[in-house]
Amino acid sequence: MGGVMGGGMELADFRFERPVDLQATLPPEARGLARDGVRLLVSRGREHVHAGFVDLADFLDPGDLLVVNDSATLPASLPATGPDGTFLLNASTDYGRNLWLVEPRHGPGEPGPIGLNPGDEIRVPGIAGRVVAHYPEIPRLSFVRFDGDLREAMEAAGEPIRYGYLAEPQPLDAYQTPFAARPGSAEMPSAARPFTERVVERLRAKGVGIASITLHAGVSSLEVEFDALECGCEDDWNPLYGEPFEVPAATARAVTAAKRDGRRVVAVGTTVVRALESAYDGAIGAARPVRGFTRAFITPKRGVAVPDGLLTGMHDPETTHLAMLHAIAGAEVIGEAYRAAVGEGYLWHEFGDSHLILPGSAR
Repeated sequence: MGGVMGGGMELADFRFERPVDLQATLPPEARGLARDGVRLLVSRGREHVHAGFVDLADFLDPGDLLVVNDSATLPASLPATGPDGTFLLNASTDYGRNLWLVEPRHGPGEPGPIGLNPGDEIRVPGIAGRVVAHYPEIPRLSFVRFDGDLREAMEAAGEPIRYGYLAEPQPLDAYQTPFAARPGSAEMPSAARPFTERVVERLRAKGVGIASITLHAGVSSLEVEFDALECGCEDDWNPLYGEPFEVPAATARAVTAAKRDGRRVVAVGTTVVRALESAYDGAIGAARPVRGFTRAFITPKRGVAVPDGLLTGMHDPETTHLAMLHAIAGAEVIGEAYRAAVGEGYLWHEFGDSHLILPGSAR
């Protein structure tokens, strides 16, 4: 699995029909389900099996290593005012010294643009800030330097980021995974949300290991144009902004040992894939402990070196996440899987169903 390669991608590979009603508009708990009661599509090569997340351990082998993201979600959506009135400010990424990358929006279902310009002053509850610049090639994002600690404003008046497909606001707890320990994500690393104590107990009883990384995820609301990918220009074009991450020494050792021993490394979420790939040193064939910012853009041309499998949610058409899935499993496998998911009524987005992608060789 790890290392599916190819040339330039075609935009058609990232298009599929998904009915509008196949969106999770509420957490599973509000739909009468347990956290681990969501569905699980298991893709082992060209074989696609429908199961429940609670049975995750049945599809993993003793010695497999799951790597999870321990980032916790911030109440990163704040009411704000600017030169033209009120708007919603979604804080994406903390670059230190009160400098944040933010996405101003009209509302959860209305992305903007707002019309802010460099030099404009904005205010969120208790703190003023000034627009420094727009993010290059992503004009909906702006750098803002605040006069104080934006996290204090979040604690006082922030709410979790939500988008128009959600039926109603949810408390911050609904946006935390069981592994959340280090606050910093604008949006929940949602692949791990369905984990529960009983799922973890079954994994440990099966002999599956669990290690963690940290990657503080920013906003994922941006519509990305794939024209550059279609012409094979991935080397010269990267639509991702830097996100802070850390791969600790213990996880680097665990990943390196698993790869050395021929055991599978399964990333829980696309954030984990990006962190592990950023920590991998191809010269020595090992993962290194590392801390910093990553813009790793995983495409079929780039390929993957570390993950043998991926546990993730269902991703929208024409997104960078699908490019990563194609890099891990190939366009045919992912295309078949998504047709199966649509046919069986799987639900999309952070409160939706799950997808486990594994190698297709015999277990």
